[in-house]
Amino acid sequence: MKGWVRGLLIMSAIAVAVAYLAMPVLTVRALVRAAETGDEAALERLVDFPAFRESLKEQLTGRLMAEMRQDERTDDSALAGLGMLFGPMVIDGAVDMLVTPEAISAMVETAEAPDPADAVTPSEPASEDGEIRKSYAYRDLNTFVLGLTDPERPDGTLKLLLKRDGPFGWKLAGVELPAAPAQG
Repeated sequence: MKGWVRGLLIMSAIAVAVAYLAMPVLTVRALVRAAETGDEAALERLVDFPAFRESLKEQLTGRLMAEMRQDERTDDSALAGLGMLFGPMVIDGAVDMLVTPEAISAMVETAEAPDPADAVTPSEPASEDGEIRKSYAYRDLNTFVLGLTDPERPDGTLKLLLKRDGPFGWKLAGVELPAAPAQG
């Protein structure tokens, strides 16, 4: 009887470990399915919108500041100072307004982040065959990455970051934008 109980405990531990490691993949599949079908209620459950918005703001603000520092026209310019002062405020407002379940759906379908300069509307997949390539990886035990790549832009992988939400739950909580194209 002792061996039976030990075997049951080992099997239970294995089942918990498998569930623990497999849950983000199941969450990603639910997120993709909700995005493809336009299921806003499911997207609301699967996305931590405040954390996602903050992550996107940080990415866009960092990119804006880097571009402004590299722009030779903005050296020693009062206008550059105003841009660096007001740029993040504009990005904050635009991201707050634009990051919606529809925008998340468009990101999953097109592998493109919303552009604060444009109004976000669900768009058609960017590639001809409509197949966005998906890759999955753990970054650490509490962060899982869904990589979205359009075959027409293989160097432009958009990374959606899922964070652990309790022992077995996961939510989309961050983004890593693809590297900005080199300006020539």
